[in-house]
Amino acid sequence: MGPIPIPRETRHRPAPQVPLRRDARSISRTSLPGNPLAPSAARRFARAALADWTRLGLLATCTFCQGETCCSPGKHSTDLLADDAVLIVDELVTNAVVHAGTTVELLCRLEVPSADAPEDPAGDGAGDTSEVPAPDERAALVLEVSDHHPARPVQSDPNGAPPSGTGTPEYGRGLQLVSALAERWGITYRSGLKTVWARLPLEGRDAGPGRGAAEPAARRGPSAAGLAAPAARRTVRDDPEWAGGGAHSFLAEASELLAGQLDEDLVAALAGQLLVPRLADWCAVWLDGEDAQAAAAPRLARVWHADESRIEPLRTALEKEPPRLPAPPYATPVPVPWPALETTGTAGPPEEETAEDAAGAAEDAEAAAGGAAEYVAVEGAALACRLVANGRSLGTLMIGRPGHRTVPGEVTSLVEDFARRVALGIGAARRYARQVTISRVLQRGLLPSQVARIPGVTSSLVYEPSDDGLAGGDFYDVFPCPPDDRWCFMLGDVQGSGPEAAVVTGLARPWLRLLAREGYGVGAVLDRLNRLLLDDATEAAESASLMAAVAAGGTGAPSGAPQASPGLPEGRQARFLSLLYGELTPRPDGTGVRCTLASAGHPLPLLLRPDGTVRPAAEPQLLLGVVESVAYESSTFDLEPGDTLLCVTDGVTERRSGRRMLDDGDGLARALAGCAGLTAQGVAERIRRAVHEFAETPPGDDLALLVLQAE
Repeated sequence: MGPIPIPRETRHRPAPQVPLRRDARSISRTSLPGNPLAPSAARRFARAALADWTRLGLLATCTFCQGETCCSPGKHSTDLLADDAVLIVDELVTNAVVHAGTTVELLCRLEVPSADAPEDPAGDGAGDTSEVPAPDERAALVLEVSDHHPARPVQSDPNGAPPSGTGTPEYGRGLQLVSALAERWGITYRSGLKTVWARLPLEGRDAGPGRGAAEPAARRGPSAAGLAAPAARRTVRDDPEWAGGGAHSFLAEASELLAGQLDEDLVAALAGQLLVPRLADWCAVWLDGEDAQAAAAPRLARVWHADESRIEPLRTALEKEPPRLPAPPYATPVPVPWPALETTGTAGPPEEETAEDAAGAAEDAEAAAGGAAEYVAVEGAALACRLVANGRSLGTLMIGRPGHRTVPGEVTSLVEDFARRVALGIGAARRYARQVTISRVLQRGLLPSQVARIPGVTSSLVYEPSDDGLAGGDFYDVFPCPPDDRWCFMLGDVQGSGPEAAVVTGLARPWLRLLAREGYGVGAVLDRLNRLLLDDATEAAESASLMAAVAAGGTGAPSGAPQASPGLPEGRQARFLSLLYGELTPRPDGTGVRCTLASAGHPLPLLLRPDGTVRPAAEPQLLLGVVESVAYESSTFDLEPGDTLLCVTDGVTERRSGRRMLDDGDGLARALAGCAGLTAQGVAERIRRAVHEFAETPPGDDLALLVLQAE
């Protein structure tokens, strides 16, 4: 999709607000819930606001509608303005719902140039701004979409720069569409509020050369606005020039959009918005079940219509009678019966479609639908195509074009190519979903379901895997060791990630628990775990050598192959592990606890005293699983009431921002020193936030930290 566009004008103050004719009726606003229904409600609200302003005389139609001569439907300046406004509102509200998840505030305002300071017709300070439009500036429609931005604190830079250091900004296609359609736009940050606004000029929106009508469609190609526009602009789908040239650009851009989705329902939704109205008036997508649900009836995942008021009737009809396609999963579009819609009127039979009357027929049908008081169904041509990827049927795609008996051959071929890309997108989304599910199940099995409560100690744990689709290499545990009054804790990091790291984690944590409960001390536990890792790696190397010999046709180890031997066999697979392991016991005087711990190649734990002093609480030692001839030693100290012990993995200390790391120059110790007086939960949250704010990009490694504070 290319780089995200830079706003043409970004200011840290509200957009210019000059009400049209100083009339309070020129401002319409609403509050929408932060759920998936908000974009649809926003689209209806924007169209209703423009219709009300036109009826009240606040918004005039185009100059060609003056007198007895009127423009054809869909060619008014207000129609084109509504199309662009609805598109911008839809994308910005969708972005606000997805990325903020709060209540969304939508404001539509008409403004004209004025040399005087604006009044505040709404009575709420909306007109109080430091900027007004220049006297020679054109009248415009201003759209504002605001969210309460709870995920990250909104900061204001004194120099007027956008906030930074609160995480990577997340943008969607909405900003590209806004950049393409708006005269200018920007983002306003207030305390607890973020507003994206866009200004659409009222003049110069006729259907003449100014909008590109005189330019050949094949040379224009599909723009980002045209791809996702929900308004019914049917000026290119039957254009031979576009079908021969622009269609290739459409497929290429559609492939990029579909391939970027990791949820099959989002792929289905995007497919409908890409097809309607460019190739059809409506579209429906069914998804087949997987595995145990494969025998179940397909699920109607998405229905999209150029006229949103017809979506629900169409969905009802399609749910009653889904298309029936031939049994073999052939990915070839076939004509299917038109859905039986409940109607309150009648329509004549469809006529044969010709290239000359295709656009006119669509406009006439649209005009009839827009002017009728009751819904009238118009039969037409329907086409269905199986969504097949890797020889498996994943669902069905169905499109409809009312008012015609057949779908042109070039459109049928284009739908077939498009359906193949939709199937690939759905297949990729399902594979990703399966991988995430397996990883989460594996992660739940590798990590404890809950952390034990240690008497006399307050603990807080933060664990954030870097990728939901892979089992992380970090692990932790806090558990009692009866019958002694001991409590053990561990924080480890396996080399690598994914299944290989999960294997080592699945071995190390149970082994540690077993050795600790057998009564071994801290150093002895690490000694035995080190030998177990080396023995396991040797066995894995011997097994791999035997499998290689069998694959080569022999019965034993091939000549010249490395042989297993004590110590470090040349062919063994390295299974390195860094580990911080310790145990806590109550002090005889009943105040605080005694801590004994050892670090094997792990970032050293830090001890924070109540006065703010920080020191390392262990000595560095070699990684586990490297050499056998090593003896691990432990350190013992007292945790007095108010003392805090911070244990982290290298996802914290090696957090990068360019060439710098967070722990350069004892950066972690300085951050911990600023946590004096905080609770264990407060310390954990302060360090977690420092890790995220250290760089603009999200962390690239698993993040795990354990805080223990003596009460």
